[in-house]
Amino acid sequence: MGCFECCIKCLGGVPYASLVATILCFSGVALFCGCGHVALTGTVTMVENHFSRVTSDHATLTDVVQILQYIIYGIACFFFLYGIILLAEGFYTTSAVKEMHSEFKTTVCGRCISAMFVFLTYILGLGWLGIFGFSAVPVFLFYNMWTTCGAMKSPIANLTSVDNICVDVRQYGIIPWNATPGKACGSTLSDICNTSEFYLSYHLYIVACAGAGATVIALIHYLMILAANWAYLKGLCQQTHAYQDIKTRDDQELQDVQSRSKEGLNSYS
Repeated sequence: MGCFECCIKCLGGVPYASLVATILCFSGVALFCGCGHVALTGTVTMVENHFSRVTSDHATLTDVVQILQYIIYGIACFFFLYGIILLAEGFYTTSAVKEMHSEFKTTVCGRCISAMFVFLTYILGLGWLGIFGFSAVPVFLFYNMWTTCGAMKSPIANLTSVDNICVDVRQYGIIPWNATPGKACGSTLSDICNTSEFYLSYHLYIVACAGAGATVIALIHYLMILAANWAYLKGLCQQTHAYQDIKTRDDQELQDVQSRSKEGLNSYS
């Protein structure tokens, strides 16, 4: 076998579907974790500078943001390892299905591991659906502020007092109702919308939400791959058992024929 044939054989054993899903999963998790971490920091800075001048008023928000950032660290580490494990499992099942190795045999343990990955990926997919919905909440809040700032620049808003246009973040539960000032109106609100913290956090939340959606798609892709691979392994195992049963019966019949032949020769002698 030449070098070209070896390369073709190796490329034939690559689980391209699992590889695409792994790249999509890594990209989605990286976008969600990286952009979400920076956006949370910018949100706290914006609240401290413009909506809550007293430290005790936004202390709970700061603690929650720190917990979420630690959770982001854990998600990034876990899915980095989980993606590699699923890619390795894809190589394992591809080798089993395509029979790259002449003496390759599937085991009960291998099929159980594949079934476990199907169940675990399903649970993680449901969890990421919740994360995707949760990540859309800050996008909605920032979008309200963005549209409010845009309304102040419209010709209709110039007919009334701009100072009457306000955004009160206390109604979202971010800070308590007794926080001061708690809201921004008129030119103050316009200045907030022009700050780098608001602009950057808003767009990073959008990218983080898109990353969560990409991760959901990747996990659905993984789930289809794992379910198909498990079905292939199960079918391959059944075929192997059927082949072994037929071979055992043939060997037994051959032994019976040989024993009867020996008995016939002995009787003639």
